[in-house]
Amino acid sequence: MISTNDMRPGQTLELDGNLFTIVNYQHVKPGKGQAFVKTKLKNVKSGAVVDRTFRADEKVNLAVLDKREMQFLYEEDGGLVFMDNETYEQTHVDPAFLGDARKFLKDGTVCMVPVYEGIPIGAEMPIAMELAITETEPGAKGDRVSGALKPATVETGAIVQVPLFVETGDRIKVDTRSGEYMSRA
Repeated sequence: MISTNDMRPGQTLELDGNLFTIVNYQHVKPGKGQAFVKTKLKNVKSGAVVDRTFRADEKVNLAVLDKREMQFLYEEDGGLVFMDNETYEQTHVDPAFLGDARKFLKDGTVCMVPVYEGIPIGAEMPIAMELAITETEPGAKGDRVSGALKPATVETGAIVQVPLFVETGDRIKVDTRSGEYMSRA
């Protein structure tokens, strides 16, 4: 239990049987009356964002998350199978936790997986992934217009917009948050 005065963005709370991450926090002291805390909370499972107001110095349950480094092994019917790098235990993770970044997931990728009471409640991909180009149109000689892009398929099957000079077989870095080309590897 922590006081609402000690809450900070990024912490995870257990409220009404659900887990919420604090997105925004504001302590308000009106001229009259008691101080209060306005928060914007994101539901860990559904992703829904709710506004909630607490009395100042009210006690709330702080959920203690254990962030573990896990390596992606393979995909099966039950979801994605990850291996804990410390205990070597295999864990099933819901593919929805990765969101759009999932299309850049390849065997051996190490992700941070927050675990609450032994159950994975999310997964965070590395910000940049190094991937090989498996297919793209060849660049024509002299076709070096600055800022021009073409589609390229990477080894995971995702399509990324890349500069004209990138060829099939090149290795590139991709931002997993936006899906954009960053640089050659």
